Amino acid sequence: MSADIFVLIEHLKGQVSDLSYMMLAAGRVLALASGGRLQGLLLGHEAQGLSADLAADNVMYIDHAALADFTPEAYCRTLASVIERESPRAVLMGETSIGADVAGALSAQLNLPLVSLCRSLSGEAGKLHYQSQICGGKIFAEGSLPDSTTLITMVPGVYKPEDGKSSSKPEITPVEAPDLISLRVSLKGYIAPEAGDVDITREPILVAVGRGIQQEMNLEIPEELAEALGGVMCASRPVVDQGWLPTSRLVGKSGKHVKPKLYFAVGISGAPEHMEGAADSDLIIAVNTDAAAPIFEYANFGVQVDALDLMPVLTEKIKAAKGG
Repeated sequence: MSADIFVLIEHLKGQVSDLSYMMLAAGRVLALASGGRLQGLLLGHEAQGLSADLAADNVMYIDHAALADFTPEAYCRTLASVIERESPRAVLMGETSIGADVAGALSAQLNLPLVSLCRSLSGEAGKLHYQSQICGGKIFAEGSLPDSTTLITMVPGVYKPEDGKSSSKPEITPVEAPDLISLRVSLKGYIAPEAGDVDITREPILVAVGRGIQQEMNLEIPEELAEALGGVMCASRPVVDQGWLPTSRLVGKSGKHVKPKLYFAVGISGAPEHMEGAADSDLIIAVNTDAAAPIFEYANFGVQVDALDLMPVLTEKIKAAKGG
């Protein structure tokens, strides 16, 4: 087994995901501790240009028409061949629809340990450690990585995308793809969701509501706060599942990835699936009655209080300040 750290670079329609850059920043921590190289794994077709700003010592680029778009079978075959041949110390993947899809399959196929929902990594003197979120992010589990090659799926929250970017191009090592003939699943095309009334990814101020809003009629309260702040309202999964707000307002793993200047989260627990879409906000303010809610781990400022009591008062204060 080598001391190298591998990072699977996720990309969609010619765009590298922010989580990939975050994983490179996390991978660098492990590489420094293990004494190995930080290597990116880039799978695609005519996609070598995506490696230009990756902060890796080397990028292993596997080019094949079957890898032009993500399909689980093609990715699993390719990654399995590379991991078996190179035996890296660890392989970082996103806790996303891509990483979560292939990590479990690779763990079973190659009989390798898997650390899921990893939030941060550390190491010293060759010893590597992880911290993961479980029970919806309410409990942190810490431990040492097993001595064998370990698969890790990462969630956002600790590392910043800019720390995984570099102004200089990394080395590129072309790697031959394995046999990718007779794949059982292929991508026929993407079906884009209907455009919503607003594009929350472009809004500088967001008031995000979660289960703590209790009922649909209470949405008037955060809506007034959003208007007072000059922003718009968005939501976590429970609110959208109830049909109280459209899917165009959904923030999270299965929704939009937002980067506002202010993310005001009211009644949101802060589960990893939600924070995957909100963790890159410049400023996060959280309001929740549960002092142990994981949202407070991400928030710059937070208060343990009923949001329904706080928001009307805050709205009036903001209006008064603007009027004055």
